[in-house]
Amino acid sequence: MLGLLSTLLVALAANTAHAALDVVSGATWTATNTGEHVQAHGHGLIEVDGTYYMIGEDKTDGTLFQNVNCYSSTDLVEWTYRGALLSRTTEQGTDLGPGRIVERPKVIYNDDTGKYVLYLHIDSQDYRDARVGVATGDSVCGKYTYHRSFRPLGRQSRDMGLFKDDDGSAYLLTEDREYGTRIMALSDDYLNVTEITYEWQYFAESPAMLKQNGYYFIFGSHLTGWNPNDNVYSYARSLSGPWSEWTEFAPIGSRTFRSQVSYIQPLGSSNAIYIGDRWVSSNLAASTYVWLPLTITGTQVKLEWRDSWAPDVTRGTWSETNTTGLEGETAQLENGATVITCNGCSGQRAAGYIGGGTRGSVTFEQVQGTGGRDTINIKYRNGDTAPRYARVSVNGESQRVAFQSTRHTSEPGSSRAFFTLNEGASNTIVISNDKDVHNTCSRIVKTSYGSPDYAALARDADGIPCVSLILQRLNNFGQGLLSQTAVRPSTQLI
Repeated sequence: MLGLLSTLLVALAANTAHAALDVVSGATWTATNTGEHVQAHGHGLIEVDGTYYMIGEDKTDGTLFQNVNCYSSTDLVEWTYRGALLSRTTEQGTDLGPGRIVERPKVIYNDDTGKYVLYLHIDSQDYRDARVGVATGDSVCGKYTYHRSFRPLGRQSRDMGLFKDDDGSAYLLTEDREYGTRIMALSDDYLNVTEITYEWQYFAESPAMLKQNGYYFIFGSHLTGWNPNDNVYSYARSLSGPWSEWTEFAPIGSRTFRSQVSYIQPLGSSNAIYIGDRWVSSNLAASTYVWLPLTITGTQVKLEWRDSWAPDVTRGTWSETNTTGLEGETAQLENGATVITCNGCSGQRAAGYIGGGTRGSVTFEQVQGTGGRDTINIKYRNGDTAPRYARVSVNGESQRVAFQSTRHTSEPGSSRAFFTLNEGASNTIVISNDKDVHNTCSRIVKTSYGSPDYAALARDADGIPCVSLILQRLNNFGQGLLSQTAVRPSTQLI
């Protein structure tokens, strides 16, 4: 068995003013109760009584339909698996049977019927069926009853979205390869399509909609298969138009930070979150999620990259986070873990052979904390196609953390976990593995709120990050540098 060659960067988010945890885009997101990567691709969100539910596709075994999964969170960061809304049946030739395509699940609630309504893209393996499917449930994360699939008003429908307006009316957002993109009104019970509200002779795949400050914004991607592109948006005062020209909202050439839009999540009354997928076509189970704050000024929408950021769902705001780092090779290495050569790393070294038959481990002691629930972000390399796992322990609290394959990319992967740190320099972090698998550990990094003053990330030829201590300045500029002995949270909210 090949070892997991990984460089581990542990980031601890801390805020003494109010607890908040980090969103790390493109990372392995380990569910709190399964020890496995969140499988909710092509996802949408729905909020019910202060709890957010992420509903998406299970790609554990590839393209074909397995499950529509549901996860819950109260902070949009820590996700707990709740179950499958729909699962593959054994009935050949049916929409949910073997060999079928079921994608883009989205759920809205019908206030009149008291039902949760699920729409899906239903297709054959050659994508010629081009239909929507409809199911209903009595609870948001319970079992749903599948009703049927159809072509809305006789038109093709592939990657689709849903939108519920303030007055309770609901709309199917759909892309038709024979024509373009449509907004289609749903019936009062949300189970059928009644009319075309607006249509573009432009193909905006995976459309998603947001209403904010009196405007409707629709987002979509170009047609480039699994490959990312520069996604676009349009806006209007009315769903029936007139709509603006489609235009990019992320830096041109960034390919929307290598992602495809799936949903837009409101954050308070004036903020929003871009919800996207970073597809890995050769290994769909290893696909990750790109969630970033959207800046909306009037009708102008802007998306910028942030390595990590913290949403505050209570205040409807978000903050950036800072990092400080500790070298893995300077930590305590035990049971066969040892310093190895790492071309391009600081000092040309890293800590390796974590786990394996000798149960090698790396221990970081006297790690500074500010108290509360914090984020640990681990940079790694996994050259296998299957995920690997490590045991991460903070002050005796232990979790299994998943590490999805990075075989498809020259860049390191990230994996995140969440722990409670003590206030002061009394924290101990241990990275180990109970299996006969070798890992390598380069450094440990601690984060807190703020924008970078300076940060140098040196990478070796394989894209492994190996850096010295990163010092960063707080959001409210001029308050001094962070260090290993002082992690000070910013009180500025964006």
